[in-house]
Amino acid sequence: MISQPNGIRVVLFDMGGVLVELSGLPKMLTWLKDRATAEQVYTMWLTSPNVRAFETGKMQPEVFAEQIISEMNLPVEKEEFLKEFSAWGLQLLPGALEMVSKVPRNYVRATLCNSNVLHWPNLTRYPELLGSFDHHFVSHVTGKIKPDAEAFQNVMDTLGCKASEILFLDDSRLNVAAAKKLGLTAFQIKAPAEAEQMLRQAGVLTAQPG
Repeated sequence: MISQPNGIRVVLFDMGGVLVELSGLPKMLTWLKDRATAEQVYTMWLTSPNVRAFETGKMQPEVFAEQIISEMNLPVEKEEFLKEFSAWGLQLLPGALEMVSKVPRNYVRATLCNSNVLHWPNLTRYPELLGSFDHHFVSHVTGKIKPDAEAFQNVMDTLGCKASEILFLDDSRLNVAAAKKLGLTAFQIKAPAEAEQMLRQAGVLTAQPG
């Protein structure tokens, strides 16, 4: 990899909430009956031992459904949960593909995702998006999950780069804080338009001629 004038060599994207719709959030808020805000749901999900086990490939879907329903006291049966859960993240966010394609090819494009055996296959419906990246670091494949430091370290070790050479975009405050603690340049963003704004701010994208 060649160092860029801004010092960034790798542009690292989260998928859910950044490129792909987090369609499960409204359903979770409904099931929780206003017992948590959207940000609290993010934190509950990222820190749940059952989610962490499932999204690092250590738990089967049926067991996960039973455990997460019990853990979060969700008013839903296992079969309904699995049916709803399997459909989360089916839609690309508007402008996602176009935004990623703007990242110059002299940067390494990669994703760092917490995902699982039910959700990741949904993304194969979008080969143009998946093919826009040089690497995918997916938790249920690598066994490493955000916001753990080892998830970010695995990216650095695999790509042979320093923390300071990575620009990371994620919708979770917890993940962004973890990345910053390790020395990555990181921004919390909620949509492709915000991601593009941050890429321009970081100098990855140059200003368009007026």
